[in-house]
Amino acid sequence: MIEVTDLTKRYGRTPAVSGLTFTVRPGHVTGFLGPNGAGKSTTLRIILGLNIPTSGSATVNGRPFRDRPRGLRHVGALLDAHDVHGGRTARAHLAALARSNRIPPARVAEVLAEAGLTSAADRRVRGFSLGMKQRLGIAAALLGDPPVLLFDEPLNGLDPEGVLWVRGLFRRLAAEGRTVFVSSHLMTEMENTADQLVVVGRGELIAAESLAAFAARSARGGVAVRSPRAAELAPLLADAGASVLSGSSGDGSLLTVTGLDAARVGDLAHRHGIPLHELTARTASLEEAYMERTAGRAEYRAGGAR
Repeated sequence: MIEVTDLTKRYGRTPAVSGLTFTVRPGHVTGFLGPNGAGKSTTLRIILGLNIPTSGSATVNGRPFRDRPRGLRHVGALLDAHDVHGGRTARAHLAALARSNRIPPARVAEVLAEAGLTSAADRRVRGFSLGMKQRLGIAAALLGDPPVLLFDEPLNGLDPEGVLWVRGLFRRLAAEGRTVFVSSHLMTEMENTADQLVVVGRGELIAAESLAAFAARSARGGVAVRSPRAAELAPLLADAGASVLSGSSGDGSLLTVTGLDAARVGDLAHRHGIPLHELTARTASLEEAYMERTAGRAEYRAGGAR
C-alpha cells in the first residue's frame, strides 16, 4: 500500500505539489493522471525517496521507502527508460541490480524472459529501441518480485504486442494482490487497464476514486430517451430535476437527459403511461471525464493556429 498524506513540495517559491493526500491500495491497478506540470513525477520521486518533501509524508506499507534496505525487494519502479548505462548489456544491468539487492542470480533470466528480451540479453543497451528499453525497465522493476510497483509512462515506444503484454502484466500483478501505480497520458490504455484513479492538477488532488465513479460524475454522461411522446415527457423530466435536450432526430422523438439515471427516467415514463422506444444510459469516456475535470488545471496549453 502507498499512503500519501498532506504532501507538499516547493522549489523555491514554486509549489510542485500542494497538500496532496491519497491512498493506493493493493489488488488494483491505479492510474495516476494529470496534465504536464501537475506534480506526478515529483510525487513518484518522493514516494521512492529520491526527493525530500517540504512537508507531509509518503510511505510504502507504513514506512518511508528510504528506510528500507535492499529496496527492490519492496518496491519496483520504472521512472525513465533511458536511465541505463548504454555500455552494459541487458543481462549485466540486471545482474548488477540483483547483486546490490541480494536477489538470486537466477531471477535475471526469469525477468528477461518475462519481458521478451532473452534473445537481446547480451546486446548493449545503447543499441536498444525505446520500446526495448521500456521492456528492460519493466524487467528491472519485477526483479525483486516486490509487492509494490510504480511505473511512469511505461507504454511509450511499445508496439501493439508490447502494449497488450503490459496491460495483461499489470492486471496479473494486481490480481496477485500487489499494489500497481501507473502514471500515463494514454487515456485509452488507462481505461482498458486501471480500475482506480488518482487525478491531480497543478499539484493538487482532483479525484481519488474508481474509474467508474470518476466517469459517472461527468456532465457528458446521461441517458438517451426516444419516445413518440417526447414533447410530453420532457417537462416531466425537467420537473424531476433533470436537464433535457432535444436530439437531432427528424421527428423530435429523441431526448438527452442528465441529472437522472435510466431507472428513474423509465419509472417516471411508466408512471405517466408514456411509451419508450429507447432508454440507453451513456457513461462518459475516461478522456471526456478527464478533460472536463482538469479544465483550467493545465500548466501548458497550446493556442489556436494563427
